[in-house]
Amino acid sequence: MSFDLIRRLIEEDMVEVDRVIRQRLHSDVALVRQVSEYIIRSGGKRLRPVLTVLAAKALNYRGTHHHTLAAVVEFIHTATLLHDDVVDRSEMRRGKTTANELFGNAASVLVGDFVYSRAFQMMVSVDDMRVMQVLADATNVIAEGEVLQLLNCHDPDVDEARYLQVIRFKTAKLFEAAARLGGILADASEATQEAMATFGAHLGTAFQIIDDVLDYSGDLSETGKNLGDDLAEGKATLPLIFVMREGSAEDAAIIRHAIVEGGVGEMEAVVHIIRKSGALDYARRCAEQESVAACAALNAVVPSSDYRTALEQLAQLAAHRSS
Repeated sequence: MSFDLIRRLIEEDMVEVDRVIRQRLHSDVALVRQVSEYIIRSGGKRLRPVLTVLAAKALNYRGTHHHTLAAVVEFIHTATLLHDDVVDRSEMRRGKTTANELFGNAASVLVGDFVYSRAFQMMVSVDDMRVMQVLADATNVIAEGEVLQLLNCHDPDVDEARYLQVIRFKTAKLFEAAARLGGILADASEATQEAMATFGAHLGTAFQIIDDVLDYSGDLSETGKNLGDDLAEGKATLPLIFVMREGSAEDAAIIRHAIVEGGVGEMEAVVHIIRKSGALDYARRCAEQESVAACAALNAVVPSSDYRTALEQLAQLAAHRSS
C-alpha cells in the first residue's frame, strides 16, 4: 500500500483536517498569515495528522475531535520546522526555499511562536485534560530534544545511544503523541493507549533513521535536501557513528574530522566511506527493527481492520521510503 492509498482511505477526514488548518491559520496580521501559510503549503505528506486520524479510526472513534487534534499536531510540527531552519541556517526544505531565507529569521521565529500558541488554543477546545497533558509534555520534550541536538553538533564522540535519545525526543515524541491521541479520543484502555504510543514512537524513530540515511543516499529531486546537509551542521548521525565504531582507524579519523569541521569539503570522501562500510545497510536494518516493533505493539491491542492495516503499512513505509 502506497502513502497515497493510505490517505485515500481517510480522504474525507483529511479534507476536513486541511479545512481546519486553513481556518485556524488566519490572522489579522498579514505577515503572520503569509509566513504560516507558506510553510504549511510548502509540501509534506501530513504524516503526523494522518497518524492521528488513522489511530482514532482504528479504535472506532466516532466523533470529530480527531480533525482538530490532527491539525494541532501539524501546527506543532510546523512550528518546530520554522525554528529548526533558523537554528540550522537552512536555505532549502522539501526542495523549496525555507521561510527564514524568504522572510528572515525574526519573522520565522515569531511566526513559529504564533503557530505554537494557536495549537494550544485549539487543544483547549477539545476540553480533555489528558489531551492537554500529552501535547504539553510532547512539546516540552521536543524542545529538550532540540537542545540535546545542539549540544551534540560537532561532537565526534556522540554514540548510538545519544543519537537515539535525540531522535526519541526531537522526532519520535510527536509521532508518539499523535498515535496516543487516537486512543484517548476513543476512550481506550490505558494499556491500549500505551501500546498506541509505543507504536508511534517506534514509527517516528524509523522515520528519522531513514531521513538520516537519505542524507547520504537520497536524490535531491525526491528528498528536497542536498547530500551532506546534516554533515555541514556537524551532526553525528547513525551512518557516521557506525563508521567511527566499525570502520578502519583511517576512515574513522576522516569522519571525526568532518564532524568537527562541518566537512562539506570532504563530502565525496565521506560518502565513499559510508557507502563502502555497510553503514547505510546497518541503519536501514535498525529502521526495519523499529518498524517491526511498531507493528507488534499495534497488533497486540488493535482489532483487525483496514485502518489497522494502513497503520502497519505506514510503519513499513517509514522504514523503506526514498523521500
